[in-house]
Amino acid sequence: MTKALTAAAVRLAKPGNERREIADGACPGLNLIIQPSGAKSWALRFRRPDGRPAKLTLGSVFDNEKKAEPNTAPTIGGHLTLAAARRLVGELRHEIAQGRDPAAAHLADKRHRTVIAAHNASNTYEAAARDYIEHYAQPRIRRWREQAHLLGLRPDDLTVIPKSLVDRWGARPVTEIDGHDIHSIVDECRQRGAPGIARRAEGPTESRARAMFSCLSRLFGRLLQQRRIETNPCASVHRPEAGQARDRVLTRDEIAKFWTASDKVGEPFGAALKLLLITGARLNEVSRMTRAELNDDGVWSIPGARTKNRKPHIVPLPPLARNILANLPRIEGGWVFTTTGNTPISGWSKIKARLDGLMGDVPHWRLHDLRRTCATGMAEIGVAPHIVEAVLNHISGAKASVAGVYNRAAYAAEKKAALERWAAYIESGHHGTVIPLRKGG
Repeated sequence: MTKALTAAAVRLAKPGNERREIADGACPGLNLIIQPSGAKSWALRFRRPDGRPAKLTLGSVFDNEKKAEPNTAPTIGGHLTLAAARRLVGELRHEIAQGRDPAAAHLADKRHRTVIAAHNASNTYEAAARDYIEHYAQPRIRRWREQAHLLGLRPDDLTVIPKSLVDRWGARPVTEIDGHDIHSIVDECRQRGAPGIARRAEGPTESRARAMFSCLSRLFGRLLQQRRIETNPCASVHRPEAGQARDRVLTRDEIAKFWTASDKVGEPFGAALKLLLITGARLNEVSRMTRAELNDDGVWSIPGARTKNRKPHIVPLPPLARNILANLPRIEGGWVFTTTGNTPISGWSKIKARLDGLMGDVPHWRLHDLRRTCATGMAEIGVAPHIVEAVLNHISGAKASVAGVYNRAAYAAEKKAALERWAAYIESGHHGTVIPLRKGG
């Protein structure tokens, strides 16, 4: 008859040259396994419902007299005393009596946990952010570089920005990020700016919070579509209020100061600034202009991939703009505005600060206000609203209704006349007689 094991016998059992297996007479099926290394574990031998013999390793042996017995329910894979092992075997035998196979169930559970662990490892915030920028935002979103910064990645090589959101959340599975996390980071952006990104202005602003919320909402929305998460954590967070629409337009005197200051900023920045005012184009459209976009007739063709509405935009450059471009030093490479030949100009916050210093006592304005100044200025000298919208590549308002029924190319002559008129108005010093609008403008 097999003897019942005791706690002392388990503790004093010595290893041999080969693996040993000692049955517990007090608990049928329970066996103490002793490896030649001295490692001890528990195993259950039983028969499956179909009669086949099976073995299930229960866990390692807990036999330390100096430590208290674990105060937890015994589980497979745990650190088990003799009493705990017997209790676990009793529970498993109850399952066997009901026709279940605990070994197969444990193996399936182990495989499931392995799959979940592997999924979580590849479904971290860092991996999700990098995948979102590289495969979704970059080919679809005009301002994807800004989104990369907000999420915590450098746009050029998608490496981690120190102290950024990726630096903070990088290893976290996206399934563990909840509404509280989103609310916290959005409020942090409101009060102190986005993690890892230098602040452009002091004090809390809704625009920073709104930009981060929008970016995270898009990221998690895509993860939801891919079924990598079950709910979008942004759905339970209040969307920051939209700011009031800006109406800042530079006055005639301010335009004159701007033009003079642009001459002193230095090239190629001064030339780019002037083209912002002359054409009404957006900052990224001008700063990332390539020589391939310019033809010999002075027409600038911006591809849809570089415009906000994804529509190609034709800009008939007036003589003033063409002269500015012709006088730029030509640097090898495809960029028009560059200092290295390898990348377009950047660092606009510093350029704007320098410009402000050169302009003197002028109320606060932003570079984007040059676009509004162009639109307002053309309207004030008599350019029809639908032509102004055509010049700006807008597809709303008059352009979407009255003018939307016409072919976009039908306004080529009118756009050319309007831009030439506006450029002449700028060049005249803004104090002379208003130049008559050409026929068709």
